[in-house]
Amino acid sequence: MIIAELKYNHQDMERGYTNRTLYINLGTNEIRIKKVSKDMREKFIGGKGFDLWLMWNSLPKDRIVKWDDPENEICIATGPLGASTYYPGAGKSIVTTISPSTSIIIDSNVGGYFGPYLKFSGFDAIEIQGKAEREVILFINGQNHTIQIIEVKESEKISEFSHVLTQQLTEKYAKDSTMGEKQRVSVVSTGPAAKHTRWGMLNFSWFSRRRNWASCKQAGRGGIGTVFVNKKIKALVCRTPKYDAKMNNPADLDTLRKIGKQHHSEIVELDPSHNQMRFVGTGYLPEIMNVTDLLPTENFRFGQHHKIKDKEIPFNRQVWYELFKEDTGSGADGCWLGCSVSCSHYKRGYKVKTGPFKGQEVIVDGPEYETIAGCGSNWGVWDPEWVLEANFYCDTYGLDTISVGTGIAFVMECYEAGILNKDITDGLELNFGNAEAALELIHQMARGKGFGIIVGQGIKEMKQVFAEKYNGDHNFLQDIGMEHKGLEFSEYVTKESLTQQGGYGFTNKGPQHDEAWLIFEDVVRGSIPSFKDKAAALRFFPYWRTWFSLNGLCKLPWNDVVSEKNYELPIKDPNTGELIQAKILYHIEWYAKYFSAVTGRKSTIDDLVRDSERVYNFQRIYNIRQGKGLREHDSNLPYRAVGPVTKIEYESRQERYDEQLKEQLGIKLDGLTTEEKMKFLREFREDQYTKLQDAVYRERCWTNEGCPTIKLIQELGIDYDDVVEYIKPYQDK
Repeated sequence: MIIAELKYNHQDMERGYTNRTLYINLGTNEIRIKKVSKDMREKFIGGKGFDLWLMWNSLPKDRIVKWDDPENEICIATGPLGASTYYPGAGKSIVTTISPSTSIIIDSNVGGYFGPYLKFSGFDAIEIQGKAEREVILFINGQNHTIQIIEVKESEKISEFSHVLTQQLTEKYAKDSTMGEKQRVSVVSTGPAAKHTRWGMLNFSWFSRRRNWASCKQAGRGGIGTVFVNKKIKALVCRTPKYDAKMNNPADLDTLRKIGKQHHSEIVELDPSHNQMRFVGTGYLPEIMNVTDLLPTENFRFGQHHKIKDKEIPFNRQVWYELFKEDTGSGADGCWLGCSVSCSHYKRGYKVKTGPFKGQEVIVDGPEYETIAGCGSNWGVWDPEWVLEANFYCDTYGLDTISVGTGIAFVMECYEAGILNKDITDGLELNFGNAEAALELIHQMARGKGFGIIVGQGIKEMKQVFAEKYNGDHNFLQDIGMEHKGLEFSEYVTKESLTQQGGYGFTNKGPQHDEAWLIFEDVVRGSIPSFKDKAAALRFFPYWRTWFSLNGLCKLPWNDVVSEKNYELPIKDPNTGELIQAKILYHIEWYAKYFSAVTGRKSTIDDLVRDSERVYNFQRIYNIRQGKGLREHDSNLPYRAVGPVTKIEYESRQERYDEQLKEQLGIKLDGLTTEEKMKFLREFREDQYTKLQDAVYRERCWTNEGCPTIKLIQELGIDYDDVVEYIKPYQDK
């Protein structure tokens, strides 16, 4: 039954923008179209910038908004460079909401066709507010220019499992059953576990002709899917009108074609001898992380397989190459048209081992590195088939594999430490390596019953429950519980990288590597040795990487296929003029040309970074508006992210740690116990983190409390009265 409907006139894009956004309120059934102002376009660019600006102006400002308040919004946007088929990686959507895990803005960058199709249908962004009384589908029909809120009837027998639901709705909303028509439909959905946990994610679909299947990419972090089901949304569906490569109406089509062709050609030429993204996707990373002692193993205690320290771990790239080989019916393609990286892999014919689909053969989308590490090595599980099992069920149940991986790893260590036992875990033996028990927790999250429901509330909540109900030591739980700001860590061991500790600790949304993936530069290349270098990198890289989420782009074409020319060009800090160690500069220049060619706004690298700096600081201020976003919230990382918590951890790297104590602290080690050495090391490392915090705040022009200065926001042009009001109390005296 159609509850509400709006017919609209189509409006062509102009230089990458439709200049309109779509607003839907599920409580009042209001559907309306908003104009994009010049100020919004020039200062907030698109993507995450538009999402934040829409939320800033639509959510109540007189109180902190909770994730399950009706006023909370889910916003989805692409950017001015998104939906282009000329440039690799131009199909991203950026989703924001107030997170159930962190109580601040979470943003997630996701592939699939929904963002581009929304744009082709006439909208730069969609914002969804309010809660429906009953389950609804939101249908954006770009072919006949109609928006509908549709009540879901029980008689329709629509599946609760996301991979089945996606196929059903793709068939239902395509004009006919041809591949061409199904390819014009994109579905956003989640699964049953999103109702019962704070780890719910969203699947964004695209119909792949190669697969003859509607596959999905995930907006995983921070519980966006949990907000989705709380609003009683069954699915978003967009059916695009016919489109072609010129629909963005770029300012300079010839330049866009030229630089796009250059980047495509480079990827095709270099990828086979570099990371082989087109063959294994991010599956190339586990063996590299293992060799460099950075692969999370057994709740981040270790950085590599205990017994196998060379590259021949069970998760080497050859394993994934064999699983994804086309002659097995599996393979790879792009999650948006025209992306020559084509890193989205799938396994056809996987026979499910457990749960409601046991014995069935299914297509598994992935796994990507974060899932391999999180639901593999971090559980002490080294069988690729169990990783596929976890990947499949997390996707169809609507669960974030990063939080599931890190969260269950924490539970396993608590079990082995004696904090938990079988009486508490409903009989599950949750030792490291027990993949079947881990999968049972995932099934419990979907059923809404059992110990898995406690686990699915997240590590922050578990730490409190395990201390209060099961007499766990609070300090130990804090040290080993790998969450910060309420968000579970993504899958990199940061003990030996002070820069990456800052890259996780100072993030706007919590410890997610997409703001500053600097661990390899710091640990392996050693290219950012001093505090000054680290602070400069932790200013430049979060701003530059934010730029991709403003424009609807994927970062992988930028930094995973690298021309030698990138190492020939230095980069200067736009404020100080000093050189920064930065990679992929050659490509950054291309992106500046790309932005200029589409928007007509002649831009340099410095301009792009300044645009990102504006939005990054605006998000920081939004966190302050939510009662967080200051120094105290950047502090207090779990100590395992900084150094060894247990004796076994210290002794696994004893030579390294002993050398640091002697060389950096001048401590004589004769006669010292491991515990005494650990105490000295902890004091030193925690002090280093504090000093880095001071240096980064200065570099970013923030106060000692971690708040952007009024002078900075004046320079950035966002000194609106309500913005200034939130940061006034935190200015240095």
